[in-house]
Amino acid sequence: MSAVILLLSAACLHGYAQQDSTKVASNNKEEANRNVMLNAASANGPREISIGLPGGDVNVLENGIPVVYNTNPHNVNTHWRGDSSLGHTGLLKISETAITTGNIGYAVNSFTELGLDKEKAFNGVLNYGTNHFGKQQFDFNLNGSLGNDWYYSGSVYQNFDPGSFKLRFAQYQDRTEIYKFALTKRYNEGRGQLSAIYHYSNSHWLSNATTGAPFIYVGDGSVKEVPGFSLGTASYLPNVSDIVYMDMRTGEMKSINLYDATASRGNQLTILNRYKWDNGLEWKVNMKYDHALGSYLYQTPMAMEQKTLADGYKTKGLDGTMTPYEGYVQSRMSCFNRGNIDEFFFTTELSRQYNNMTWRVGLNEWYYDVDYASCTTMYDHTVEEYPQILYGAVSDQIHYYGDTPYYNMNQNASEYYKGHENKLAIFATHDWDITDKWNVYYGARFEYQRLAGKNLAVYNEEGKAVGRFANYHIGATAADGTLITPRYYSYDWLNMAFTAAATYKMTRQFGFTADFTYNTQRPNMSNFAPADMPNVDKISIPLGRAGIYYNNDWISLTSLFSYIAKTNNNSTLNLINPNNKDDIKASALTYDIQTIGWTTDAVVKPFKGFDFHFLFTYQVPKYKKYETSVIFSDGTEAGIDATGNIVTEIPKVLIELDPSYYITKNLKLWASFRYFSKTYANIKNAYYFNGRWETFGGINWDVNKHLSLSGTVINFLNQTGAKGSISGAELVDKEDAAQYNGAWMAGSYIRPFTVEFAAKITF
Repeated sequence: MSAVILLLSAACLHGYAQQDSTKVASNNKEEANRNVMLNAASANGPREISIGLPGGDVNVLENGIPVVYNTNPHNVNTHWRGDSSLGHTGLLKISETAITTGNIGYAVNSFTELGLDKEKAFNGVLNYGTNHFGKQQFDFNLNGSLGNDWYYSGSVYQNFDPGSFKLRFAQYQDRTEIYKFALTKRYNEGRGQLSAIYHYSNSHWLSNATTGAPFIYVGDGSVKEVPGFSLGTASYLPNVSDIVYMDMRTGEMKSINLYDATASRGNQLTILNRYKWDNGLEWKVNMKYDHALGSYLYQTPMAMEQKTLADGYKTKGLDGTMTPYEGYVQSRMSCFNRGNIDEFFFTTELSRQYNNMTWRVGLNEWYYDVDYASCTTMYDHTVEEYPQILYGAVSDQIHYYGDTPYYNMNQNASEYYKGHENKLAIFATHDWDITDKWNVYYGARFEYQRLAGKNLAVYNEEGKAVGRFANYHIGATAADGTLITPRYYSYDWLNMAFTAAATYKMTRQFGFTADFTYNTQRPNMSNFAPADMPNVDKISIPLGRAGIYYNNDWISLTSLFSYIAKTNNNSTLNLINPNNKDDIKASALTYDIQTIGWTTDAVVKPFKGFDFHFLFTYQVPKYKKYETSVIFSDGTEAGIDATGNIVTEIPKVLIELDPSYYITKNLKLWASFRYFSKTYANIKNAYYFNGRWETFGGINWDVNKHLSLSGTVINFLNQTGAKGSISGAELVDKEDAAQYNGAWMAGSYIRPFTVEFAAKITF
């Protein structure tokens, strides 16, 4: 269920544009950073990087190894932060990510601070950050030399973040602590170095459960706030600390505190070895083992309807008195995702650099073992700030658990799988300056993927998927008599990735560049979580770009046309019965997507101290072969045919404007403006949101060589409104959209106006 919306922009282009005119664009594995940690959606994670495909995990690497194997249930933000424990953070190109990891997309490329370049016994960095909502963040790194070519580095990260509104059942929306300690030995006269790193994380990350909010959909792409509710600064979660759920594995009824339901912990050991011979041959070995508890909590708003007293809803007073209720009712699906995880990563590379070329060969061995379940619970509440939970509606589709307000246990998006996945891959790249004018870069990856395990994709004697039902669990019996027992599965595949890039320098300032990446994938373990077996056909992802670049003393410009497509996307939709909001079915489907686009990126330096970065992208992302249907409990059949529609949440136009000016050599003013044009808010393109700006601005002051101060304002235009998709709107057609003008709905919203302050002390 977790996904990051990835758009087609040219994060890559800024990297091209910043190359010196005598260098070729493909020589660098990394792109320019482009404020990768400047995020309008999250205070603590890297920004979403755009490639034109919806859905997919954020690729975040540390020391050349993924931070986590799968972000659900062990989210990157619970195990990694961009803090002082990192000596370097960059952005890995799409082609490099595809060849070295088999994934498509940009990757945050980070490396642990090992203290190797310091000869003093003590070198330190202390960072402090706060905002006007009360966030308190500290991180500290101490590193240095122990003598005799021994080095150490230790780090502590502490975050106390209440979010932009207070929760009455928890003090913080993000309480995360991370500790690292590294010990390094240089040997054989500095040719080699061996490091051991211990990493412990403990996180309660509620932010993903708190982003829903109500609004009034006007009908012209804008929204209005519900009376008495302020988007972004008001809580839409009930004042209830515990939630009841049914264990998918045993059928036992349990309760858990919402704060405890987000607990994630990681115990990780990393070994790094690097050796370089006098002839330029270099060998790297990076490996790590992580034993983790991963948790992910969703509190997803579903349908919202206006109810009368005849519908039987009641509120419960502090003294237990039940009071009949009429008004707007929000149904909500709670998903408690948790898994016990063991993962092992081994990556080794052998490379050699010559005057005009560099070759590299490498090997990955990645192993993932997980026991995972997602237990779902439905409940209803009033529509207001700090809403009240509702009890006892009159409906044949609601199966309450006792006298609690919770119903339809595990009927909707409940998931289960247990097993292991292994990826063994070899890869190679060659970067070659054929002449002073021609550079080529090419590479290939061959990956053997094997997975085996068990899930709950259960089929009856007629071969029809049973699907989920109320009180679903291992050992339950469906209405047709089918016993719910785990289904065993085992697959093995060969995946491949190929990339090639060429640059022709017509002059020292002007040239042509083109690149192509082709990647094949197969489903991973998480695709086996729903009630249906996934489509295991090959997933193909071609990406091609071609264009020009121009560089001189005051401008660096690149302009490219792009194409990207992906076949056989596995997805699951939670569809709501149009005749009964309490009847929700999960529908699995497979679809294709295709995006074409044009991007121009420029960095202009018209006078000393002033930089201006400009990015413009026009794209047309469309669904292909997007069809599915579902039969609800009352026999109602509903279908979706979105073939040819614009992909939800992805704009056609993206603009980025990043000016900065050094008032003095130590004082810098900067701003960042990101424009996202109209986006569709449901799959049938019936609803849409108008374009919006994400804005950042700040001042950085290097007081002296030991102290730096900064102030940042997020959303300084103070825009408010909704974004993303509209909950429960998947089945609404364009011709029916007008009847919902002025309707109350729920969805996600723009991050509110925030003022931040940071200080950095180095010694």
